[in-house]
Amino acid sequence: MIFRRALIRLTLTYTVVQLVIFGIFALGVYSFVTGAFDFDAVNLEGESSLDAEQSFANLRLGLITGYAILIVFLPISSYVMARGALAPVKRSYELQQHFVDAASHEFRTPLSVIQGELELALSRLRTSTEYREAMSRALGAAEGLSQLTSDLLLLTRENTDELEATFTTVPLTALAHTIVESQDASARQIVVISDLEVGAWGSAELLTRAISNLVENAVKFTSETGRITITVSSTGKVAQVAVSDDGVGMTIDETAHAFDRFWRAASSRTTVGFGLGLALVQQIVAAHHGRLSIDSIVAGGTTLTVSLPEGQP
Repeated sequence: MIFRRALIRLTLTYTVVQLVIFGIFALGVYSFVTGAFDFDAVNLEGESSLDAEQSFANLRLGLITGYAILIVFLPISSYVMARGALAPVKRSYELQQHFVDAASHEFRTPLSVIQGELELALSRLRTSTEYREAMSRALGAAEGLSQLTSDLLLLTRENTDELEATFTTVPLTALAHTIVESQDASARQIVVISDLEVGAWGSAELLTRAISNLVENAVKFTSETGRITITVSSTGKVAQVAVSDDGVGMTIDETAHAFDRFWRAASSRTTVGFGLGLALVQQIVAAHHGRLSIDSIVAGGTTLTVSLPEGQP
């Protein structure tokens, strides 16, 4: 409804502005022609004055007819221009609404868990063990809610000037080994492949967060006997970290939506998460003037590659 009203108002504005401009132009043409005409020379010739008056009448008729045609067609062209002008705004508004709806849903889930656990614990007297279990489940939901809030705040940051002031050379190979050591990989094989130490120009904290998200995402969709490989490489100007797994993989359509906020593939709806992991990684990589790419095959695994400026620029 709001865009329909905006479309009507913008169409009327475009139409009025163009009609005023064309009206001024027509009056200017008529004034110039009549003002530049030499009436004294015409009067000496007698009959020629009648021809001049007829020519002016024809000019007036032509300008009036043309203006009448513009009155009919300008609203149509104005409507087309207004739709084109509002299209990106409408798209942005729809994405924002989708984001708010999805965020509201994701907030509601942990809040419902917290409320349910507390109400259940208070419904009757329970043992200390039962109280601890209820509080533990509520605490887990609260931690998830806190993580979701942090991710959303990071995703909404647009200005990277302050962030870039904190950039240093980050040793990616050492960072990858640290991430592997922090993972619960008892049932999965996670290996780091790198022939040399590669450094990227950026924030150590954010790059750790980004690569950790990629590894955790790979762990979610890889079987307990699967293999995850972190390959760190350099081309001399670009540092790359590729996280590959031999898990379930994704279809072409799913990879097209992999970086959308709150989007989750049908096969991943039952796994823990909010659908923000890859969107957050893409935001971090973009803030580092890098690129995130994905290559996946159904039942053949997925490879996500982060490309970053190497060293200090």
